[in-house]
Amino acid sequence: MIEQIYTYFTIEMIYFWLNIGVMPFWVILIFFPQAKICKIFTISIFPIFILSLIYCYLIYKIFQYGYDFSINFRLYLGLDEVSNLFSNNSFLILFWVHFLSINLFCGAWIVNDYPKFGISKILMFTPLVVTYFVGPIGIFVYWILRIFYAKRITLYD
Repeated sequence: MIEQIYTYFTIEMIYFWLNIGVMPFWVILIFFPQAKICKIFTISIFPIFILSLIYCYLIYKIFQYGYDFSINFRLYLGLDEVSNLFSNNSFLILFWVHFLSINLFCGAWIVNDYPKFGISKILMFTPLVVTYFVGPIGIFVYWILRIFYAKRITLYD
């Protein structure tokens, strides 16, 4: 039975379940940002812990197949090298987990931060949705709202 489970979790299936599995966290962040369920499941360490376990499992599984992790450092050598790395499914799934984790962390930070400035929950819909799809732009949209409500510009908190 363990072997069946192990063979079920291919990189393609992990990708599929990652995309479905992260959706409940984002639904909670967007529609129930101040609910207790959000504080327990989304703003806590819980989703990052799960994504970290998946990341570790992927590293283990990729290591078993003989992937040379030293080639990952080629991404600093130029865009052609980055393009070559993204053609490898092993690197691509690791990047995808990284991307989902960072965006979810940023969404949780926004939900944890906006009540300090009295920003409306309805206004937070846009920055959170944008953060889900393109994290840095969503954080920038939130930062603009935050400046407006805080009535000051700060470079750090």
